[in-house]
Amino acid sequence: MSPGGDGAQGSPTVARAPVLVVIADSLSFHGPDRAEPADEPRLWPQVAAGVLGGRAELHAGLGWTTRHAWRAMVGDPRIWASLRHADAVVLGIGGMDTLPSPLPTALRELIPAVRPSWLRRSVRDAHRWATPRAARLLGGAGPVALPPAETVRYLERLRLAVTTLVPGLPVVGMLPSVHRAPLYGGVHAGRERHVAALSAWASACGVPLVDPVPHVAEHVLGGHGNPDGIHWGWAAHAAVGESVGREVAAALRARSGG
Repeated sequence: MSPGGDGAQGSPTVARAPVLVVIADSLSFHGPDRAEPADEPRLWPQVAAGVLGGRAELHAGLGWTTRHAWRAMVGDPRIWASLRHADAVVLGIGGMDTLPSPLPTALRELIPAVRPSWLRRSVRDAHRWATPRAARLLGGAGPVALPPAETVRYLERLRLAVTTLVPGLPVVGMLPSVHRAPLYGGVHAGRERHVAALSAWASACGVPLVDPVPHVAEHVLGGHGNPDGIHWGWAAHAAVGESVGREVAAALRARSGG
């Protein structure tokens, strides 16, 4: 079957626009004011796909760590459908793993299940009050959402899954961003350990990495992104998308031998 489909014999082959499958966290779909639809053209996955002259299929969730992404990979048939048409995959995931989690991550994830509603609101408010204070108190000694070894383990599972479904499929990764979020007390002491672990994994597995920090640090830390101190404005989305697009284009050229 040709890339343009299985049309009638003798009909011209129509080149298919490349499909970029992006598995990511909320940095991929939050803009300067709010969460946006996945096909918003200013989001970095769509910008990256535009560099390739194609389109992006985005699979992401608010607060997703690499563990959430792996659960989606094994349980969401929409991802399997996207991968059937993928020309490359971006694992834009792992940044949320680095955020302070001084209270058990499982506690936060169970809050929506608390009943009745007044108790749920009280628990949520208490969690939001305690998290930044505990993060500042513990500093670099405090736990993060996922330890670096676990992040790498899930990333490798994701890489193996996509390359098993589509052998030879180019995979590009992404290093953690930076933040100035009051919700986490401005603490991000775990980032460097994750950067080291992800860099070692990527080098061993031949996964190109995009570092968003040169494109977003001044933007985010200078207060030019989303007021939450984590998510980006459109200028950062554009810069990261261009960088990701160039990296994917290079991976595609390498795959084709030129």
